[in-house]
Amino acid sequence: MLDIPLVLGPQGLLSQRLPGFAWRPQQQEMAEAVAETMASGGRLVAEAGTGTGKTFAYLVPALLSGLKVVVSTGTRNLQDQLFQRDLPLLKEVLASPVKVALLKGRSNYLCRHRLENALGDPKGHRREVARQLRQVQQWSLSTRSGDIVELTDLPEESPVWSLITSSSDNCLGSDCPEFDRCHLVEARRQAQEADIVVVNHHLLCADMALKEEGFGELLPMAHAYVIDEAHQLPEVASNFFGISVGTRQLLDLCRDTRAEYVREANDLPKLLEQIDHLEKAARDFRLAFGEAGQRDAWETVAEEGDVQRGLKYLRQELEALHGMLEAVSGRGKGLDSCMERAAGFISLLHQICDQEDEARVRWFEVHAHSLRLCSTPLEVAGLFNEQMARHRAAWIFTSATLAVGDCFDHFTDRLGIDEARTERWDSPFDYPRQALWYVPRGLPEPSARDYTEQVMAHVLPILKASRGRAFLLFTSHRALRRAAAWLEGRTGLPLLVQGEAPKAELVARFVEAGNAVLLGTASFWEGVDVRGEALSLVVIDKLPFASPGDPVLKARLDAIRKAGGNPFTDYQVPQAVIALKQGAGRLIRDVTDRGVLVVCDPRLLRNNYGHTFLDAMPPFARTRELEKVIAFFAEQD
Repeated sequence: MLDIPLVLGPQGLLSQRLPGFAWRPQQQEMAEAVAETMASGGRLVAEAGTGTGKTFAYLVPALLSGLKVVVSTGTRNLQDQLFQRDLPLLKEVLASPVKVALLKGRSNYLCRHRLENALGDPKGHRREVARQLRQVQQWSLSTRSGDIVELTDLPEESPVWSLITSSSDNCLGSDCPEFDRCHLVEARRQAQEADIVVVNHHLLCADMALKEEGFGELLPMAHAYVIDEAHQLPEVASNFFGISVGTRQLLDLCRDTRAEYVREANDLPKLLEQIDHLEKAARDFRLAFGEAGQRDAWETVAEEGDVQRGLKYLRQELEALHGMLEAVSGRGKGLDSCMERAAGFISLLHQICDQEDEARVRWFEVHAHSLRLCSTPLEVAGLFNEQMARHRAAWIFTSATLAVGDCFDHFTDRLGIDEARTERWDSPFDYPRQALWYVPRGLPEPSARDYTEQVMAHVLPILKASRGRAFLLFTSHRALRRAAAWLEGRTGLPLLVQGEAPKAELVARFVEAGNAVLLGTASFWEGVDVRGEALSLVVIDKLPFASPGDPVLKARLDAIRKAGGNPFTDYQVPQAVIALKQGAGRLIRDVTDRGVLVVCDPRLLRNNYGHTFLDAMPPFARTRELEKVIAFFAEQD
């Protein structure tokens, strides 16, 4: 059995056989810590700065361990990278016989049964949707994996996706007529047989939530779990240990019931009428909430007349549909499944709308054409700790941003991780030489009405000096829109604005242009890797404090206050520090990168908590002089 130094050391296999590989002592040390944790069945929480090479630092020990390992990532893109690029590369270099599998959530796989139902929907489809369904039908004849990532020509916002994939609500399981050819079942079978299974946090937490409810497990039992991008896990876990029901799910139930009726019971016209009634009730309930974009506590609207009437009407029609389906129970597996779904939605509405629980927060969010009601636990530490205790396995949590300064308590407390080994490895990059951190003088408080415009006025000369090549990162969509409007026609540079195209396409355009300015919000603060001169400037408009109006955050802060803590210093500041580190991490991605980070918020240097941010950031060179920023870019020319 090879040991870590023989693979990752200065004269190791990767140095000898992998072009471009450079030995990094931080990577080797992290890999040794991961290997020790896997061997002992312990817990490791490891922050590895950008450039450490943490991916190889956990994949190499996993491949050498002889154990069954589940690797969970923050995004499906990283999943695909690990499975399609990193693991095959390492397996080849190590001549490893280890079997590897990729497993995604069910909504990532084609459901043949739902595709058939969609193609035969008696109501038909709009011309464009019908064309896309035929395109999917052609692809379904040749795909081996059924992974919808292969459907690169379908737009992200297409309504076809929900027609051709299943959810835990509408999957027929072993009763499905296509069960023997099910892509998801095949992917799960391969995962059961593999030594290393690559999943994402959503699937990991969904599996835990299902086991919590006693439905059995999706993931194979493993000897070790590696959680990459672990800073995202507490929020994902909160969602999956919560419950929700939405009008979109109810409309899907109506569509599926209609399709199954055509297949299994085409002699009950009153059932079709009841489906129409429920569809109207779901749409009316959405309208009772007014404008899109709202996200608030359930208690703020629970007593409003329109909402009460809408909820009463919705329940009445949902219960009526359930009653009709119950009366024809046994006519067909599809209709029976729809009956069970209706019963489940009735129960969820009762739990969310009627049951108060101090340990949970009930809230709603309103979209343009849909509404979602949710009940979320205030904290998941106890639930997650129980899951770890249930799995007598090694647990490794890693990310570039887990600690606040040298302290991991904010992260470990949120997940109930106790008795863990904690380690930090700084980035190998030469930050004082490669990067300059600039905080402008003269900006007003972020609450000022024209704050965004003043920020852009300060940034404009920097954009000209950098010749574009910039990410402008905002803490709100409103600020992003105002900044885009202000910059229009002022720079002479290509402007790429979040929302105008899918994220991956915007990043590709950014790199191709070579002088573009990309404006983004939360989704661009992390998980974007642009190396080289294409990205030489990152501007952050404000310290990334979460909106205090968010109902879940507000309830968590209230709970901390009631327990005698300080919500701001105990929760809001650490969260914002980690978010700022993620945003700043977009700038320097390689040893040859150079760039400027601009953080515009004057609170960074004016308020007492600013030192927490300053101490947590990489050791960039720092300045408050615009002339030094201009000179920095002039040196590159």
